[in-house]
Amino acid sequence: MIKYAKTHEYACLNGKTAKVGISAHAAEELGDITYVDLPQVGKIVKKGDTLCAVESVKSASDIFAPVSGKIIAVNSELDGTPELINDSAEEKGWIVEIELSDVKEMDSLLDEAQYKADL
Repeated sequence: MIKYAKTHEYACLNGKTAKVGISAHAAEELGDITYVDLPQVGKIVKKGDTLCAVESVKSASDIFAPVSGKIIAVNSELDGTPELINDSAEEKGWIVEIELSDVKEMDSLLDEAQYKADL
């Protein structure tokens, strides 16, 4: 199940963990992504905290945590190929995997239809 924050991040839930990244729409708006400042594995984040920064040819943008929990993995492929986010934002271009501290936080995010209606 994939859900979206109004700030254009997504969380794709699998059990008690979620892969997190930016939406395809956000990737398109940013333009060609040139660098992702990946956070540390083990970092605890709260919903709304700055998760990392993404740089593109247009600008640098903070990416916010759509859910709270502990970062248990980062997509190290983004170190050498940050353009994966442009090519496949919601699949291969995920940024981190978070072990959720409260799965119910997913309920506050938007489903795909709600997200697209908000654009």
